[in-house]
Amino acid sequence: MEQYTLIATTAFGLEGVTARELSDLGYSDLRVENGRVIFRGGKADIAKTNLWLRTADRILIQTAEFHAVTFEELFQGTKAVAWEDYLPADAEFPVTGRSVRSGLFSVPDCQAIVKKAVVERLKTKYHCDWFPETGAKYKIEVALLKDTASLTIDTTGLGLNKRGYRSLAGPAPIKETMAAALILLSYWKDRRLLVDPFCGSGTIPIEAAMIAMRRAPGLKRSFLCETWPDFSPAVFARVREEANDLYRRDFQPDIHGSDLDPKAVDLAILHAKEAGLENRIFFKQMAVADFYSKEPFGFVITNPPYGERLGEVRQVERLYRDLGKIYTRLDNWSLYLITANPDFEKLFGRKADKRRKLYNGRLECQYYQYLSKEKPPREMLEKWR
Repeated sequence: MEQYTLIATTAFGLEGVTARELSDLGYSDLRVENGRVIFRGGKADIAKTNLWLRTADRILIQTAEFHAVTFEELFQGTKAVAWEDYLPADAEFPVTGRSVRSGLFSVPDCQAIVKKAVVERLKTKYHCDWFPETGAKYKIEVALLKDTASLTIDTTGLGLNKRGYRSLAGPAPIKETMAAALILLSYWKDRRLLVDPFCGSGTIPIEAAMIAMRRAPGLKRSFLCETWPDFSPAVFARVREEANDLYRRDFQPDIHGSDLDPKAVDLAILHAKEAGLENRIFFKQMAVADFYSKEPFGFVITNPPYGERLGEVRQVERLYRDLGKIYTRLDNWSLYLITANPDFEKLFGRKADKRRKLYNGRLECQYYQYLSKEKPPREMLEKWR
């Protein structure tokens, strides 16, 4: 079976979470670097990881990595790649690029050089001088980091956060990949109560329900590599069949979402329906100050407003204080909250047990973690298993 060097790209701070996902899927010899996890696999693994990874952004095939401090080195290194093993004669192959701390800082020039080198290589293999680019798309990227050039082909297409259920988005939505990461970084398990009191368009509750029901996040979408002529439809058909067998459609998780904005709640209900989860999550319109629960143990995982826009600061500060008051009544609950607001702990009224730096988009945030003081009784733990 043909093996590739594969890269699962991630947001900064989520590399370890993605590596754990890959390990759980059965992959070993993982190499974790900034913004990516590198592993080996064939076409079936490309299909499997695109379908199953919840926190990765996309799956790339690495075609080469080499030293390049001049445009000539970049050209020759690119031309040396056996592009004919990847690209058919009619392939459409746009080239994108990025450069970080490299002497080759002109990204447009680097893109043009890589494009020219690929064409020159294909000319010698396909014995023609012109390529129509009317066939399947193969998105090539040249990434320059210091003195190293990395060439990759994207297998995913639209980012893996595009699960196929969020047709509309409310203000400041959290990406599906980040929402999944917040859940996987917590101690929440599938049978335990989970509440998001700032649910917005429902992303965190929906991602939690998919995790609880063992629903592959990519089950309702397609991927760029499925259009490639050498990628047999049977590969994805087999992986999707296996994912459908694992999907616990009859499982009822205990997941709740609420929001002050009734339009956001309507969106959350719509998105849950689009995800096929309309009867698996309970949404309601409610202010966070009105939140209460009779349950002695539970989990709050949430992405509240940050107060980034003018005029919102005082309102957000009040929300954080309200949440702090509520948590004093829910002392045996665990709370996980992401925010870019530097004064959160002071406003909340309590130092977090743990905190972790994450990037929500380009915004540097802290993921505050408040853990339950007491363990649930044995009979409750038995129920949750």
